[in-house]
Amino acid sequence: MDDDNVYSPPPSPTTTSTPRPLRRRPLYVSATRQHVGKTTTSLALVSGLQKRVGKIGFLKPVGQQSLYVKEQSGVVVDQQAVSVEQARNPQCPIIACDKDAVLIKQHFQLHHLHYSDMSPVLIPKGYTKDYINGKITQNDQRLLIHQAHEQIAASSDVVLCEGTGHVAVGSVVDASNAQVASWLGARMVLVANAGLGQCLDELELNRVFCQHFGVEIAGVIINKVLPEKYDQTQYYLTKALQHERWGQVPLLGLIPDRPFLGCPAIADLERLFRGSTLVSGHEHRYRHYTVQEINLVATSLEEFLRTVRQPSHDRTLYVSHASRNDILLGFLMEAQQRQKRQWTNSNSSSSGGEAEDDASSRPPWEAAMIVTGVDETPVSQHVLEMIAQHNQSTTLHGAEALPPILLVPKSTAAVMDELHRYTPKLNFEDNHRVETAISHYENYIDFELLLERLTMEQPDGEPHGEKQQES
Repeated sequence: MDDDNVYSPPPSPTTTSTPRPLRRRPLYVSATRQHVGKTTTSLALVSGLQKRVGKIGFLKPVGQQSLYVKEQSGVVVDQQAVSVEQARNPQCPIIACDKDAVLIKQHFQLHHLHYSDMSPVLIPKGYTKDYINGKITQNDQRLLIHQAHEQIAASSDVVLCEGTGHVAVGSVVDASNAQVASWLGARMVLVANAGLGQCLDELELNRVFCQHFGVEIAGVIINKVLPEKYDQTQYYLTKALQHERWGQVPLLGLIPDRPFLGCPAIADLERLFRGSTLVSGHEHRYRHYTVQEINLVATSLEEFLRTVRQPSHDRTLYVSHASRNDILLGFLMEAQQRQKRQWTNSNSSSSGGEAEDDASSRPPWEAAMIVTGVDETPVSQHVLEMIAQHNQSTTLHGAEALPPILLVPKSTAAVMDELHRYTPKLNFEDNHRVETAISHYENYIDFELLLERLTMEQPDGEPHGEKQQES
């Protein structure tokens, strides 16, 4: 890679050296708070930069949620199986790597990067206490991050660093996003949710913290903008960012809201409800449901079946307690009857006969069910055997799979509360949502302006990344 594309701080004023050409600085993406779409924004940025620049490096300097992954193959290993897998093949190291780094590397096939470099500092349980007790130092962390960045920058044209949360996250171990950005000489992109008052207040808090560590802001990206308020939001935020305290920081992107991206898939709910078991419908684990498509069953079986058979409920996530065996059986029987009708209609059409009903013209049935309270009220063994037999028929004879049925230990009240409060995160397995997010976001980001901001010279006498105040 051409050295001109890697940023290094300019020499001190007392040093005599040949003037260097402009250098492209690392890009550091940080949010103003949780759940504003930082990882989604990073995905879109990597995609857009890849088309314009070439090799993109990705670094998650400080991570919290990690996966275990084989360095050579990229296969994710269950935590309980790590020691067994490592003993089986000691020549193939298994790396603990932040989940967002795994997502980015696998989705964009960044073969020039190593998992071992992409996530230098991980903060597991107990890490903060160890830091406060002096078992880990700031210099330890800084060295790891610098070494990882150097490795990635050596094989990349642009390095994108993704932070964790807002710019002050990590302060407790003296490795906040703003501090790390200053160590790397990176320019910050702040990601915030749409609005005016609250949005600008949150941006200001993060701007001041960046300023404290001498980190310049390349621009701002605003997510989840209501379509009917798009023009208004663009006008006022653009004007607000021209205030002298912001130094005319540009609005790099204004992303219209896309509710689908915040909808959980069945796989997300498996992770959300610990101890849960998906007993059927594994083929549909990445089917997503909106809050409006969740239906708590508190009616008679007759009323439930009447609801299930309405076309408006063909895509519904039902929630029912395990004590309602009649509801679960009714759901299973409805699924089997629909499969039988679909098979009959398909055969009738191929032989030139008339279809039994108009089901073939309706959208596919995409219902699912969460059965709650299974610890206190276990699902009957007879019902579980029915499900297992149908699953076996699906595997052996190609029968239509049953809809997803997720057995959850928690109470109905707890499940409904968590469903309505839950914000799903992107993961490397949910390719459909990842692709949808990238294609939606990428079109609304000004990449040319972003690249311009990454290659601008610093004011004389104020080397970037040196104006930091460390603990």
